[in-house]
Amino acid sequence: MNISLPISRRDVIEARLAEGRQIIAASLAAEFNVSEDAVRRDLRALAAEGKCRRVYGGALPLLTPSQPISARIGQASDRKRALAQAAANMIEPGEFVFLDSGSTNLAMADLLPKNSKLTVATNSIDIASVLMNRGDFELIMIGGAVNAIVGGSVDATAVAAIENMNIDRCFVGACAISATNGISVHEHADAIFKRTLIKRSAARIAIATSEKFHERASHRIGGAADIDWLIVEDDLPDDDEEAAVRAGFVLVKPNDITTSS
Repeated sequence: MNISLPISRRDVIEARLAEGRQIIAASLAAEFNVSEDAVRRDLRALAAEGKCRRVYGGALPLLTPSQPISARIGQASDRKRALAQAAANMIEPGEFVFLDSGSTNLAMADLLPKNSKLTVATNSIDIASVLMNRGDFELIMIGGAVNAIVGGSVDATAVAAIENMNIDRCFVGACAISATNGISVHEHADAIFKRTLIKRSAARIAIATSEKFHERASHRIGGAADIDWLIVEDDLPDDDEEAAVRAGFVLVKPNDITTSS
């Protein structure tokens, strides 16, 4: 199959795929002032040439490299904020909450309920900075060597720190969601840390944007039985939703949760 695309648009798409970035059809259509159908045709052509993987709403690189947290923070910010708000609305006053490293959990830091007498622990430098500036929580920072990809500490020192915690509710980060393989991450040390975090928490919650259902990661942290709720986007494709439910995941969507006053 040999379909020619406008060179400028092809160059942009291929360059972004090479950087490991997701292609959002609606955003690219607005950027180039063309229809979404035109962009979808472009992506189909590139997929036929083996240069990308088609997913709901756009395309992904064939192999998605791990990106540092600094590169992920600005991606899909509105969608992540909606998920973060739903997650924050699940927290009860007085709880001991753990916010694992991750860009969606970072969005949560600004949305935690005020005057709720929370104790919040995190292994994320960025999350700790936001919470410290708020000043309305007891804050516990988990230390250790900082992993730039993860955006926080996940080494043996960090694992030892949470081994002695009795956490009421944790929000665990995820890189990939699969009905077959469960929840996975790219970094081996991160997987060990997250498995310990799940073990030490009474309520376990993961949050996933829709593209994570089409990602692959090497290190499994658990399956549906290890997570109490999986917060997903309202427009998660039906096929992905049905597969997750069959696997045993309890899905929660932002529209399912009444916004706190």
